[in-house]
Amino acid sequence: MTYEIPKKVQTLGEDIQRSELKYHDREVLVSKEFTFDSAHHLHCYEGKCKSLHGHTYKLQVVMRGKVDDRGITIDFADIKRIAKERIIDRLDHRYLNEVLPPMNTTAENMVVWMYEQLRDALRSEGLFPAVRLEEVRLWETPTSYAAVTARLMGDGPA
Repeated sequence: MTYEIPKKVQTLGEDIQRSELKYHDREVLVSKEFTFDSAHHLHCYEGKCKSLHGHTYKLQVVMRGKVDDRGITIDFADIKRIAKERIIDRLDHRYLNEVLPPMNTTAENMVVWMYEQLRDALRSEGLFPAVRLEEVRLWETPTSYAAVTARLMGDGPA
């Protein structure tokens, strides 16, 4: 297979019309992943996590919606901005027991709090109901995660 350098960059209004930008009318899932480092310890737990320790957490945010007239559900930059403002900036390089609401800082508790933060942001920015939060996953280690979905949170079909 040979590859050629394009001779002309596609121009809106000439090579493609605005009405052609939207290819379909289906819902799609759009996802972005983040990492952050934090310290915590668990209460009422007998094991290593009883002691103060840290993790490099991985957060995956999955949103759902139909594409707009440009073929975009939600801009990846908007997902990044919302997650950064509502979660990452508040938790990165912090002691979770101090900055989260009163809770045992388990992945299971934290992922529900994160879901609520993201869902509330979509609503306050007027993006909901066109864009809905579908799933949030929080990896505490590369092989262990907790997740919640819209259905589990009562925000989606049963």
